[in-house]
Amino acid sequence: MLLRLVAGRLRPHRRTLALVVLLQLLQSLASLTLPTLNADVIDNGVLRGDSAHVLSGGGLMAAVTLLQAAAAAAATYFGARIAMGIGRDLRATAFRRVQDFSAREMSRFGTASLITRTTNDVQQVQTFTVLVLTMLVAAPLMCVGGIVMAFQQDTPLALLLLLFVPLIGGAVGAVVLRMRPLFRGMQERVDRVNRIMREQITGIRVVRAFVRDRHEQRRFAAANDELFAVGLRSGRLQALMFPIVLIIWELATIGIIWVGAHRLDSGALQAGSLIAFLGYLLQIFMSVMMVLFLLMHMPRAEVSAERIQEILDTRPSVAPPLAPVRALHGPGRLDITGADFSYPGAEEPVLRGVDLTALPGRTTAVIGSTGSGKSTLLGLVPRLFDATGGEVRVGGVDVRAMDRTLLARTVGLVPQKPYLFSGTVATNLRYGRPEASDAELWHALEVAQAADFVRALPEGLDAPVAQGGTNLSGGQRQRLAIARVLVARPRVYLFDDSFSALDHTTDARLREALARETAQATVVIVAQRVSTIRGADRIVVLDQGRAVGSGTHEELMRDNPTYREIVLSQLTEEEAA
Repeated sequence: MLLRLVAGRLRPHRRTLALVVLLQLLQSLASLTLPTLNADVIDNGVLRGDSAHVLSGGGLMAAVTLLQAAAAAAATYFGARIAMGIGRDLRATAFRRVQDFSAREMSRFGTASLITRTTNDVQQVQTFTVLVLTMLVAAPLMCVGGIVMAFQQDTPLALLLLLFVPLIGGAVGAVVLRMRPLFRGMQERVDRVNRIMREQITGIRVVRAFVRDRHEQRRFAAANDELFAVGLRSGRLQALMFPIVLIIWELATIGIIWVGAHRLDSGALQAGSLIAFLGYLLQIFMSVMMVLFLLMHMPRAEVSAERIQEILDTRPSVAPPLAPVRALHGPGRLDITGADFSYPGAEEPVLRGVDLTALPGRTTAVIGSTGSGKSTLLGLVPRLFDATGGEVRVGGVDVRAMDRTLLARTVGLVPQKPYLFSGTVATNLRYGRPEASDAELWHALEVAQAADFVRALPEGLDAPVAQGGTNLSGGQRQRLAIARVLVARPRVYLFDDSFSALDHTTDARLREALARETAQATVVIVAQRVSTIRGADRIVVLDQGRAVGSGTHEELMRDNPTYREIVLSQLTEEEAA
């Protein structure tokens, strides 16, 4: 999985990759040449007292060392550039895929996990790629080349290497196999820590209101301790690897010096050759250490690659049309016919055969008890998720056949929980139409009954807005969200309980101003308050996912017991009449 994820993104970096391989090859050849040059200096210069040979050989070694250092530095630089590029591409690809997810996929993964996969998991793959590009070519070359050069120096001594190298490989492999499941558990616990941290930050007011600070601290501490425990177990395994390799290398060194000393004493081996052999042994050891370093990071990188690939392999349930409709020529009439919707694995559908028609110039309201499917019904129109049965048409065109940009321009949704982005009031209002003028922004604020509080801010339209609009009240956020949709000027307005945080006076003024502003558009309002929707041209009543009635307020009060029950739970008989 890791190879598949990285290899597919190496194609744009082919030339740089070839340069990295060439530099690594040059570095390795230079490293392998140094012990042989050192042996020549010792045997033909030092032992014979030839100063000129020592100086010339030493100068050559210095030049080769400089070449090796330059090649290593350049290979590291270009390797890091490739890895950073792969990390950038992975983050961008994962982000684009998440942007295509519907509410169904978002609930499957969870926000905290998606954030971890797009940041921490990509970082793990990127780090491993750097190590591969800077070590993978050099390590085998130095290991194989070191063994070959060692055989050239002395065959009996070199046979000892064939015993110790496989021994190191077997010991390291056994440790790596045990590390992989630990790293998967570690990433899952990082998800949990992120989720709890995110909940505590966004819900800090609720935590403090119910004095649950200690409880949340204990909950975070438990998740943090679990992450610590898994990290500690993997750390212990990693800590075993270096002593194992070091012990085997020290044993190999002792064996080679012992055998080499006997061969040196018998005259079968020269002193320079023994020193060169020890140099090659060190290079073999360094190459094994590089591979060991790679193997330490590989299990976690593999787990991260699997988690990233899981995002990339997930096909959004809301698929783009193959031949999208890019223009609407009729009015923004909304027709929902026989709409069904079920969440995967749910025992009961959320919507069952719902019909709704909303005409331009008319206001259509949807009301029902909590959990009756009102918000789900509205979510089918902008394709937050697709209906599992039936059709949703805007302007006579099925929304599943509409281009996403056209659908976004045609349908404006103010969600039940309005979200404002960090920035300013102006940047939030221009989110749907960046070219809108200041005059258009102020007009939308006037209609949304938000102009007064925005004027009261020291910076006006340039007043800062915190992430999520947390520096504003609930009513202010709702009015800015309504103004944002008004700036976009869609043909269909969907208000999903968007007036719940407003007082009755502001609510009445806002609905009156909206009626004038949206006189030619299609308006659908979902509300819990009867006072908000009683003046609608048509009211649709939902109960347990079914449409159980439609008509005006007076007609439903007379003929529909479900609507009458909802109304009388909020108003008296006299007020309802």
